Amino acid sequence: MAGKNFKARYDCVIVGGGISGLTAAYHLRKRRLDVLVLERAERVGGVIRSESQNGFLIDYGPNSTLETSPEIADFVREIGLADDRIYGNDSANRRYVLRDRELRALPMSPPAFLKSNLFSFRAKLRLLREPFIRPAPPDKEETISEFVERRLGREFLDYAINPFVAGVYAGDPGRLSVRSAVRKVYQLEEKYGSLIKGQFKGAKERKKAGRTEKTRARLFSFRKGMSQLTEAIENRLDQSILTNADVRKVGRQDDGVFSVEFRRDSQEIAIFSRSLIITTPTYISQSLLQNFDPEATTALQGINYAPVAVVFLGFAKEPDCRPLDGFGFLVPEVERRKILGCIWSSTIFAGRAPLSGAALTVFVGGMRQPALAALPEPDLQALVLDELGDLMGLHSSPDFVGFRKWEKAIPQYELGHQGRIEQVEKMEWRYPGLFIGGNFRGGVSVGDCILRGGELASNVEKTLIERRAVPQGVED
Repeated sequence: MAGKNFKARYDCVIVGGGISGLTAAYHLRKRRLDVLVLERAERVGGVIRSESQNGFLIDYGPNSTLETSPEIADFVREIGLADDRIYGNDSANRRYVLRDRELRALPMSPPAFLKSNLFSFRAKLRLLREPFIRPAPPDKEETISEFVERRLGREFLDYAINPFVAGVYAGDPGRLSVRSAVRKVYQLEEKYGSLIKGQFKGAKERKKAGRTEKTRARLFSFRKGMSQLTEAIENRLDQSILTNADVRKVGRQDDGVFSVEFRRDSQEIAIFSRSLIITTPTYISQSLLQNFDPEATTALQGINYAPVAVVFLGFAKEPDCRPLDGFGFLVPEVERRKILGCIWSSTIFAGRAPLSGAALTVFVGGMRQPALAALPEPDLQALVLDELGDLMGLHSSPDFVGFRKWEKAIPQYELGHQGRIEQVEKMEWRYPGLFIGGNFRGGVSVGDCILRGGELASNVEKTLIERRAVPQGVED
């Protein structure tokens, strides 16, 4: 779907039709502002992509998100998807981590941790030291690996945090900044001096603010997959979206109005806007913003993206393998396997496979083994089946196999990321009305992007109101 009629001047133009840009556009339309979303691809949604094939429902991008905030639930209701939202089955709360070629349950409570065979007695004993370990100096930036090993020990890093980072970022904890990538964990040490103390004391604050801890937040998707979310927003934006719109250049005039030049249907088109939001991936954003601030664009260039190959396996009948009794499993780097993990999609949500069948989604590559993400499809299929045969005892042949390769899937919040964000903030300050968003900033999950999209809209409205109050000719 794409709008056909558009004007020459808008209150806000948004470059990028992913979940961040769509959410911002929705909130701006609610405020009765003239908005236009420009998306280079034929469809909006970015990496959110759901497809129905051969009786299976496949999410080739994010498969779900967490209801960590009332604003997320309110947004789902506002766009008319409350009745189509489905929560993860109770069994999806059971998650596994590979250790010594065995899938072991990840403990989700203190009693379960004490009984768990995922961690040795020595690792459990080491955890008792955590409240007495001094915080790092305020000016020291640590990687996740450095932070976790210092506070919790090597084994906890290897078998809890390393697979977690692979599942969220497809990243390397030895490169990711703890301050940027897991900021809430970093703030526990900063505020309380201890992760364990902060976990208990911070629970009261989260409850008061109406926020839910991610380990307790409800997992949800939609009956037709995650694309139902972006499609619902698209339908409410009506003629405010132009797809196949390749933005070539953005600029700012002396009067503070932004110009946007794009190509569509072999035509070169120029439009103008009082504000501008850019939510494209940073490797695209930096090329558009070169004339604004060289330091900021250099900072954006420094953000790497993890490559990920998604391999979907569909079985018309229950496959011959270990019980699919949970969310799936993650693979620590120390286990030296060729996959990052496997989601048991049909166990988590209904409607992902025929009633008597099953659906598995496997992830390959990431920052850990980027070359594997680029393998030809036959090689990827053979690799995945070999790994699942060894780890899950899978001996059945799939009735359907689907592939999606994301060359640049997830932005990496590596060391120095906060400095890069500060450069972007300086650029926004220098050019009132310019806002840079996307999943490189404020979190990579769908829920994070929904919240950030709402913030972008509020910031745009605030800036437009302030600029109306400035007499013409004074602003610059």
